[in-house]
Amino acid sequence: MQRNFLDKFLKKISNFPNWIKEIIYINLSEQVNTDSDLAYIFATYRPTLTDKGKCESDNRTSGFDSNVYNILEYCDKGTSISEIALNTFMSLEEIANYFLFGVDEGYIQLPDNSQILNIAGFLAGKYRTGEYFVQDGIISEQQLDDAVLNYEHRAKKHNKKFGQSLVELGLISQKQLDVILNIKEEAQKRFILDHNEVPQLKEAQEYEKQIANLKRENEILRQQIRDLKITTGIHEH
Repeated sequence: MQRNFLDKFLKKISNFPNWIKEIIYINLSEQVNTDSDLAYIFATYRPTLTDKGKCESDNRTSGFDSNVYNILEYCDKGTSISEIALNTFMSLEEIANYFLFGVDEGYIQLPDNSQILNIAGFLAGKYRTGEYFVQDGIISEQQLDDAVLNYEHRAKKHNKKFGQSLVELGLISQKQLDVILNIKEEAQKRFILDHNEVPQLKEAQEYEKQIANLKRENEILRQQIRDLKITTGIHEH
């Protein structure tokens, strides 16, 4: 069952007072790297099933595990990668693996944007750091081969990571490396979102109004009882 956690969560945040939303925005802007939208591009992508994928989703003839079929069903409903992750309680890394499996098997259509496949391949471990930058067109295969030789002869002896050697060779920037490694690290985390944990301001205000109305009605009822006792000669002790 599709729960649309993210939409409900964001809708509740949108009901916050502007000054609260500004505080949230400022704090998030300090934590999130807005110079790269790679994670956003992948997380918001809505995979589309092929005819083969729809057939497999309906008939389950191949006998895959339930996660495969759950994801195929979500894709058939036009669900985004982020919503699939939230609904299946998986990490983006795990979803990337299933996504690539669906693409390789011909169940999910190839994305028009090649960056989606590239980032999915990196998150799933199909591409290592250098291979990712080759796939993204930032460095050439020859440059990668030369960097590997340099790493084997020099950088590896000093316990340097291969990505850092790419920076030192001037093939990529430190920022490019930091962004992609951060996306990789964050994609390994599972996030269980319960939209009920977000304060429901409008609903809380409605409850307060209902409680106030009940108090007024209760006071009116008490006054009517007191008046009735007076008219009937019944005295309170």
